This record gives sequence, C-alpha cells and structure tokens, in this order.
Amino acid sequence: MADVESGTDMYTVRPQEPWYRKALAILKKDLLLVLTVLGVVFGVILGLALRGANPSPTAIILIGFPGDLLMRMLKMLIIPLIISSLITGLAQLDAKSSGKMGSRALVYYFTTTLIAAILGIILVVLIHPGNVEKKSQIDYDKGGVDTSKKVTTLDAILDLMRNLFPENLVAACFEQVKTSYKNQTIYEEQTFNITINQTVLDSMNNTYKGPVYYVDLKNDTSEELVMIHETKKVMVGMYEKREVSWTKGMNVLGLIIFCIVFGMFVAKMGKEGQVMNDFFRILNDIVMRMVLLVMWYSPIGIMCLISAKLLEIEDIATVMAQLGMYMLTVVIGLVIHGFIFLPLLYFIITRKSPLRYFFGVLQAWITALGTASSAGTLPITFRCLEENNKVDKRVTRFVLPIGATVNMDGTALYEAVAAIFIAQMNGINLSPGAIITVSLTATLASIGAASIPSAGLVTMLMVLTAAGLPTNDVTLLWTVDWLLDRFRTSVNVLGDSYGAGIVAHLSVEELKHMDAMDAAENEHVQHDEMMNELGDAEELQKLNPHSTKANSEDKLNDIKAKDQESAI
Repeated sequence: MADVESGTDMYTVRPQEPWYRKALAILKKDLLLVLTVLGVVFGVILGLALRGANPSPTAIILIGFPGDLLMRMLKMLIIPLIISSLITGLAQLDAKSSGKMGSRALVYYFTTTLIAAILGIILVVLIHPGNVEKKSQIDYDKGGVDTSKKVTTLDAILDLMRNLFPENLVAACFEQVKTSYKNQTIYEEQTFNITINQTVLDSMNNTYKGPVYYVDLKNDTSEELVMIHETKKVMVGMYEKREVSWTKGMNVLGLIIFCIVFGMFVAKMGKEGQVMNDFFRILNDIVMRMVLLVMWYSPIGIMCLISAKLLEIEDIATVMAQLGMYMLTVVIGLVIHGFIFLPLLYFIITRKSPLRYFFGVLQAWITALGTASSAGTLPITFRCLEENNKVDKRVTRFVLPIGATVNMDGTALYEAVAAIFIAQMNGINLSPGAIITVSLTATLASIGAASIPSAGLVTMLMVLTAAGLPTNDVTLLWTVDWLLDRFRTSVNVLGDSYGAGIVAHLSVEELKHMDAMDAAENEHVQHDEMMNELGDAEELQKLNPHSTKANSEDKLNDIKAKDQESAI
C-alpha cells in the first residue's frame, strides 16, 4: 500500500485483487449453480463415453439410479409445497388483489401459449421437415404409448372440468379422472339344427330336453340319424362404451383449486384464520429448507439421468439422420420463444434486464433440462425467484403452482410442430381451418397436459384426432421425444419464471397498498398494547401510591416516550 501526494490531495492506491480470488469469490457465491452445470456436462461426456462399452440393461439402470432418486425426492415435495405455498400466498392477499393477480397470470399464460403454438406452425410450414419418402425409413417405436386409445377434444375438456373439482382430495394426490373407451361385444342367442346319431343322442339324455327329429338317411354304421335344436350365444357385433375412471397421476389442478378457495377464506377470516395461516407458512418454510437439501444432491442426479438416457438410445446417428430436421425445427422454435420472445416481452413490460433475470433462474432451467418435469423443478424455481430475483413471495406462491400446471409454452409449440410434421409425412395438405384447429387444440392440450415427463406425447393424440390425422404415426416421434421433452420443459419453466416477474411488476401497486395496510394495522395493534400497559401502570400507581410510586412513574414515562416515538 502506498500513499501518493498530488498537490494538496492525498489518496491511497490499493493493489488490484488477484484474478483467482475473484474467481473463488464467484465460485463460492454460485457454487451450487456451477456444480449443476458441471453435472450436465459430465453427464453428456459420461453417457457418450460409456456407449462404447455396450453396458447391459442392468448396468444402465444402476447408472440412472441416483437420477431416479432425485426425481422421487422432487416429486415427494410437490404436494406439500403446492398446498403450503398457495394457501400462504392467498392468505396474505385480499380478494380484490388476488383476483387481479390471477387475471393477469391467466391472460399471460393463454397469450404466450397461443403465440408459441402459432410460432411452431409458422416454422414447420416454412422449414417443411416432413417427407413422405422418409416415412418408410423411420423405425417405429411405440415406447409404451397406446395409440389405439380414442381421444376426443370433448372428452379432454370434460375431463379437465372434472379434475378441477375432485370428489376425494386424498385420491387426487395420486389419481385423476380420465375418459376411456372399451370395446363391448354384442351377443345374440341363435338356434342351430344339428344332426347326430342315436349313440350321441343317448349320451345326451340327461342334459338335452328339446325335441328330436328322426332323419331317413343313415350313416356308414347303419345307425339312425336324428336332428336336434341347439341354442348358442353368437357374437353379432361390437360397440365402444365410454367410461369415466381413475387413472394414475397426480391431479394437480384439483389440488390447486381447493387450495385457492381455502386460502381465500383464510384471508377473509382475518384474525380467526391466523392460526391456519401461521401453520401453512411454517410448513412452507420447512419444505423450502428441504428443497435446499435436495438441490445440493441435484448435480449428481442430473448427471446420472442424462448419462442413462444417452445409453438407452440404440443408434444416435440413425435417429439424427431420420428425424434431424424435425428436431431442428422444434429446437429453433423453442430457442426463439424462450430466449427471444419471452425476454423481449419481459423487458417491454418491466423495463428490466431479462438477461440478469435469466441468470437468476439458471439453476431451475438446468434442473428442468435434467429432469424433464416442470412440477419436479417447481421447488427449485421457488428458491431461484424468491432469493435470486427477489420476486415477492406473495406472487410466487400464487402464480408458480398454477403456471407449472397450465402454462406449457414449450409443449404447445412441440405439439403444433409434431402434428403438421405427421401431416407432411403422410402427404396431407392441411387447410387453413385445419391449421387453426391444430393451433387451438395444441394450446388446449398443453393446458391439460400433466407436468410430468413425456405427457405431451400422450396429449398429442388429441391434437391428431382433432385435425383428422393418423394417430398411429405418433410413434414416429418416440425415439427423440426424451430429448425434446427436456428442451420444451426448460422453456415451460422459463415461461413460468418470466410470468411471475411480469405479474409481480404489474401488481406492485396492490402489493404496496397491502404493505401500507399491514403496517397501519400493526401500528394500531402496538398502540393498543402500549395503551393497555399505560392503563395497567396507572392502576398500579393508584393501588400502591407509596411503595411503587417511583417505579410506576418511571414505567409511565417509558411508555409515554414509546408512544410519542411511535406517533412520530
């Protein structure tokens, strides 16, 4: 350190901090994020490196086992996090503020999802990745998707409405309602004339009670032939029977609706509902601490998930050659929507840096890439927005659980591209009306899609049915869906994150008004407490004028001083 004198001024020249100390400071601050990025990188390297060893299916399962544990940990926290965050967030809002906030969120969700579907349609029409000649070269892999199931738009809408109001909240934690069709056989009793010999007839004396007709013709054994009537049930046709049944999968929509109504009534009850408010607030804090613990394990789990998925692909080069243009179309659309349109929309509305905002949610974005589940990423998205981007907790706790369920920008884009790609593969030219149907149906299907891995491929059947396209061809896409699912899920998470920031910016006046009301109420409560203490002190002085006079006067003076400070 040296002192440099210049005229009458003196200043100190400090040595520049070494670069490695700056690097260590950044590493210490963002260690978890760095580890998560390294988990993705090492997962890709490990998966590609182990392909040459041709690991057995058992070895691949063991490699992916830590990733499976990560998914189970994240899913374990989904229900308590959604319930506690929604109820806590709404309990701190009045009905008017929550209504405005919810309206802004829904308008944002529907608008961005529809724009994503339209963007996908424009790109797939311009790039035209589908080719009739290539269809025969693509390997079909059903991958567990039953394409024979009938899926209609009406059934999807009705199922969506049914799931909004579950009849059993406990069952809604692991089951949801779904309409299915089963083939029912129609039988009809018909009577047949059967010719038998006398020996067979004698053996049937105990069972057959119908009429017997003798036939003049004789068989080779010179026995008399007889004709009898036999009644049998014969299948004459089949029909499809619609059944509403329970299927595996968390009914997130139903839980969200219940928690919204529950939280609104807790807020309306005021002091009477404070006990429930405190309970769910503490529950939310506990769950968030558990989330932090899981986040430190996530780099290992993400690395193992990516490695196992790369090892499960039989021939990467063949898949890329067959569906490379289709994958490129989807990825270009996701990049434009997630990294150009959404940040631009955020900047136009908030006038804040979308790049800085993105770095704040980078941890959640990488986790979505690894897990392919927006619901599984929800706990980490909460921490990123509240701690890194400083988004108001009242907004995140209300907006994020809904967004993780209904805001599926990436899924809508993917389904629109996939539907028109299948039409191109079959040489079908869609009319403008059919294209509009695809865009609207893709938007609706994305909202109804469960926030679990590969759910978009299942809802794709509804889009294909609405557009009159062959549903069996959805199996063309299964070989690459595992990869595209990760990309579209990461865009879904980005859409939720930017949406929370936009809603928080638009709701800043309501939030300030609520803060002012809370501060005034707290000040009123403190003033009442001071006045009660003042009254107790005066009463004590009257009862004990001699022994406690000095103490009572001191206490009176302290309380009056606090009261004056509070008034100031």
